[in-house]
Amino acid sequence: MKLYYSPTSPYARKVAIVAIETGHDAIIERVTAAPHPIDRDAGVVEQNPLGKVPTLVADGELTLFDSRVIAEYLDAHTRRGRVFPADGPARWTALTQQSLGDGLLDAALLVRYELTSRPPEHRWVLWQERQFDKIRSALARIDEWSGGLGTELTIGTITLACALGYLDLRFPEYDWRAGHPGAASWFAAISVHPSLTATRAPQPLAA
Repeated sequence: MKLYYSPTSPYARKVAIVAIETGHDAIIERVTAAPHPIDRDAGVVEQNPLGKVPTLVADGELTLFDSRVIAEYLDAHTRRGRVFPADGPARWTALTQQSLGDGLLDAALLVRYELTSRPPEHRWVLWQERQFDKIRSALARIDEWSGGLGTELTIGTITLACALGYLDLRFPEYDWRAGHPGAASWFAAISVHPSLTATRAPQPLAA
């Protein structure tokens, strides 16, 4: 299997964590890509017409994207453990947590692109603020959930951890911990998992 990824992509990090937890990490060849909303990576576009990472070229002719699909594929073909709970309330809870984490990431990436890819004269401050509204309300919900999240790695807790880690990576000046002590404590506890420490993006990083 071949995984197109970027070490700064939180979605690629999510897949990398799932790959470790399901025992696929050693058999996946990682291909470093440079996805960008303007200057698209031709190598990624050849495999994924959206030009996004992660993109997984699996066995045979099967190519998969995005992180949700790839994570579920790896889980379905697990060689070790599972991160998607079986059918029932736990599964729906984990999938809802994944959606919240992905939504937080979507908003954070929009702000990131606004600040780094759009010319200054075309940046829209209100747009950035409204995306940060989504981030703040998502953080409030994670804080609300924090007492019951636990530190077991499911697709839900993995995605939430990747989202919080991305805020630290790209918005270090935004002290989200100050107003969300429950989320901060939970994040500190779950971040000690070896698969999370192994996939943490190095600092500092270029834009």
